[in-house]
Amino acid sequence: MLMLGAHCPNPQSAIRNPQSSIPNPHNTVLIVGTGPAGMMAAISAARAGARVALFERMDRPGVKLLATGGGRCNLTNTLAPEAFPERFGRHGKFLRPALAALDQRALLDFFNQLGVRFHAEDGLHYFPASESASSVRDALLTELRRLGVPIVCRAETLSLWMSRGQLKGLRTLSGDVPGDCAVLAAGGKAWPSLGSDGSGYALAVEAGHEIITPVPALVPLVTREKWPTRCTGIVSAGARLRIDLPKHSRQGVQGDLLFTHRGISGPAALDISGEVSGLLMERDSVPLRIHLTDEPSVEVWLSRLRKWRESRPKKFLRSLVAEVLPAALSEALCEEAGVEPDLRAAHVTRSQCLRLAELLAAAPLTITATEGFDKAMVTRGGVNLRQVDPRTLESRLLAGLYFAGEILDVDGPCGGFNLQWAFSSGFLAGLSAAGKTAEDLGRGVKSFPL
Repeated sequence: MLMLGAHCPNPQSAIRNPQSSIPNPHNTVLIVGTGPAGMMAAISAARAGARVALFERMDRPGVKLLATGGGRCNLTNTLAPEAFPERFGRHGKFLRPALAALDQRALLDFFNQLGVRFHAEDGLHYFPASESASSVRDALLTELRRLGVPIVCRAETLSLWMSRGQLKGLRTLSGDVPGDCAVLAAGGKAWPSLGSDGSGYALAVEAGHEIITPVPALVPLVTREKWPTRCTGIVSAGARLRIDLPKHSRQGVQGDLLFTHRGISGPAALDISGEVSGLLMERDSVPLRIHLTDEPSVEVWLSRLRKWRESRPKKFLRSLVAEVLPAALSEALCEEAGVEPDLRAAHVTRSQCLRLAELLAAAPLTITATEGFDKAMVTRGGVNLRQVDPRTLESRLLAGLYFAGEILDVDGPCGGFNLQWAFSSGFLAGLSAAGKTAEDLGRGVKSFPL
């Protein structure tokens, strides 16, 4: 059996270096992955009295957490708790038990107890007052140290240890580790350089679980059209994107849109990217419409262009459009409509007016690819939710096996949704694995004081 001889480096003196072996299997919880879901699962299980060990394939814990929110860690948001799961769309109902066990306020209270303060300066997104994800990661590691939870790094989990249909522990590159329960919190396939390479799926498959094909989500999109690349770095605030196919929402998603050297990014593009990724598995391309302003009517834009031609005939048309949109974007759209840069409003033709009005009302874009898992923030797809009990996050196929975080087929939009899910699911999975009763679980984080 594995002796804990190789442990994570400890730059902040946050990780204890125990020299003992994993205890004999008696209420012992083994956790694969040290992302937010894995660390929270370890904390909640240890506070509930279980003996816990964390296993990480990278050479240090919490690497992916450090990159969240552009390094600032958008922990959660101010959305009403009852509305929060609705933003996860088709799988929102599955999240409700985990969110009930640890909602947004309880998560903030948890970190407040650990000495980390948060603010929501924009009224919606909670970030640490330090503006650094490292303060969140370090607080978790300090609490794990206080609880005496060993973290074993460079510990590849090769397979589940099963005998006669029962879970016995984990088989790692360094040896077998006995345990009553295991929590798979190994993430999905997004950001493989930070440890999420999809290896957790193979462990779930061993237990008989189906994996919904993973695709990149919250990922930049690649366009066939070249005009967006001429606007690289430009942000169109409050744009609306929709998939221009039958049976897809006419409303789409709304948010800031960032033009890139390959296409589009920013919150609006990222939020719709998971759905686009899924469609790209079946199609060569996906048509979108971009509404760059609050006015989506071609007729209204034609009227405005005619008024400009009559009242401001000597102005360059691109300069007039630049009063509504960023200058580089105005120039790119005018060029796409066949309007020369030095064309004055008085000389614009009817066909040019119509083409420009169509672009300003709902510019068409063709998505040919995403920028892949290397640039994706989360994964869409993963362990089939029908095979997991949402009340405990325990496998319906193998007793003692639990799931938390991105390994499950759950993904939400930008804005703290995915981190909240990671912490809430880790909290619930850890308590469940520790053997708490349903009554205990209903009490939430306050049942387990520091």
